[in-house]
Amino acid sequence: MIRSVYLDTCCVIYLLEDVPPFSEQIRKYMTNNTDAVLCVSPLVRLEALVKSIIDGNTALMTDYEFFLADQQWLTIGDAEFDRALTFRSHHQDIRTYLEPVCFAGFRVEYGELVWGDYELCFSVIDLYRNTIEHDQLMTKAA
Repeated sequence: MIRSVYLDTCCVIYLLEDVPPFSEQIRKYMTNNTDAVLCVSPLVRLEALVKSIIDGNTALMTDYEFFLADQQWLTIGDAEFDRALTFRSHHQDIRTYLEPVCFAGFRVEYGELVWGDYELCFSVIDLYRNTIEHDQLMTKAA
């Protein structure tokens, strides 16, 4: 039986940038599950490449491209891709959290994942339901 395992962007970043202890855990999983087919999407590619493009790190961009090319690709619809692009372009302050060490520094408070002094905050239930929205009402409330 073939098992498909979706690699979230964080997994790809931690693995290729060798971020302990996450990279060791991912490698251990891959070693113990050689029958698993690793899957990625264009969104993973977008998210993984952003920081290396901003930093001009062509060696890391190449590492990502070679690694991603070896995985099974899942499709993503234009609407989902556009939502992700809009979210990232409207929230440029999240660049700090593209650093794996900064990203890993979240805490859970009252059912929300929180980074820093609420510079970045997501409701766990919204993440679970994949219903993260940003609109003018939320901007005014913040």
